Amino acid sequence: MANPSLPDEFAGALDAAGSRLGPFQHRVTWFPTIGSTNDLAMTSAASGAPEGTTIVADEQTAGRGRRGRTWFSPPGSGLYVSVVLRPAAPDVLTPAVTLLTLAAGVALAEGIRAATGLPVNIKWPNDLVIGRRKLAGILAEAVSATGGVQAIVLGFGINIRPAAYPPDLAPRATSLESELGRGVDRGLVLAEALAGLAARYDELRARRFDNILGAWRTLAPGSRGSLVEWATPSGPRHGRTEGIDDTGALLVRTSDAVERIVAGEIVWK
Repeated sequence: MANPSLPDEFAGALDAAGSRLGPFQHRVTWFPTIGSTNDLAMTSAASGAPEGTTIVADEQTAGRGRRGRTWFSPPGSGLYVSVVLRPAAPDVLTPAVTLLTLAAGVALAEGIRAATGLPVNIKWPNDLVIGRRKLAGILAEAVSATGGVQAIVLGFGINIRPAAYPPDLAPRATSLESELGRGVDRGLVLAEALAGLAARYDELRARRFDNILGAWRTLAPGSRGSLVEWATPSGPRHGRTEGIDDTGALLVRTSDAVERIVAGEIVWK
């Protein structure tokens, strides 16, 4: 059951951020435990929840990431958040949805940097990393009805404290406190993440796509010059990254061409 009053560690930081939170300022709901923040946010959006509705949980029992993967969400170890967005203007909707995950990556990286000073980077398409270890992930899902997309639910999970990661995750995961060697204020991280998201979402709605793409490229040094592999119907392909195009597709140079990758699993070498 939702706690109508946020824990002190969050309430104070959100109050201090004030209007920088934009549409999220007065719409944050806290759950000690939940199945999936994205599932609840999608149900709420389908029922008419206003833009800016924000679900925050201390624990998820059925958290999920891209491609149906489980998102490890133990209590007290991270931030598990989903927000409802309604970029409804027809001329804004398509590019805004296309670039929303990239904008969210920029916003979260900037928010974590502001809250902790940690030099977080982005790995295409939707991971935040320190070196080669994953710190956070992003999942955007459309809420559709008659007439098309009605809302986008943007979920993100940030590893705050060290946890007993499952064996398949342990070599690839890290947390803010592990990297910093000190405690981290979860409330400040949440406030700065939402403030960053509000600012970058405003840029999407204003069609300032170059600002978002430029910031993403700066925060994703691995998007140029990295060796990658991906699957195709004819077998695995290899190449070296050459950045992203203006739609957010990853560009990879192979032996005979530059290919655009818009989805799928990329293995970074």
